[in-house]
Amino acid sequence: MSWKSIEARAAKRMGGAPALEAELPRAKSRAALLRIPDSRWLAEMTRSVFQAGFVWRVIESKWPGFEAAFDGFDPAKVARYSENKLAQLKADERIVRNPQKIRATRDNALFVCELAKKHGSVARFVADWPETDIVGLWRELKERGARLGGFTGQFVLRHLGKDTPMLTDSVLKALRVEGVLEGKNASSQAAQRRIQEAFNGWREESGRSLCELSKILALSVD
Repeated sequence: MSWKSIEARAAKRMGGAPALEAELPRAKSRAALLRIPDSRWLAEMTRSVFQAGFVWRVIESKWPGFEAAFDGFDPAKVARYSENKLAQLKADERIVRNPQKIRATRDNALFVCELAKKHGSVARFVADWPETDIVGLWRELKERGARLGGFTGQFVLRHLGKDTPMLTDSVLKALRVEGVLEGKNASSQAAQRRIQEAFNGWREESGRSLCELSKILALSVD
């Protein structure tokens, strides 16, 4: 099906094109992405990791405590945390005391420091990554970061403004309706190549960003 047909279906479900436009997310410009400091990338990685499989409002209510407990998410400081420091954090009531996720924060601080050393900043690494291979960026986060696979990595990118689809249940449903996916597995490399190819085609056809495309797909079915 052409993109125009998908968008028309979403607009009809929303009550018209203006209502649809009002629901769409917007990606940040490259210049805006480049202004995000490394500490905010580590903070968002941590927030997304802790929110995964947990009640989000609890994490949000405790977030000032997270900022204090993890030294403002200064990557260099967190990367140097000792085993004794990690043990102290496991007993710190200001945060959610999940040992694996606490350790993942230190691991992701090391990842952030590595990216900054090689690319100048995490922001530059992310901003320079082509949207035509966004699934490759997802894979980098999964393989090189800690607990950043699947929806978690996508959430980090979207929340900080990198143009990316979000493979929500509704988006996956729409991709199956359009014949892009078969079955439930959307995480294999073959499935993700098909997803990327579909988004690249729709992006070229419509001139829309990836985040707009994924939201419209979701609204076309749910």
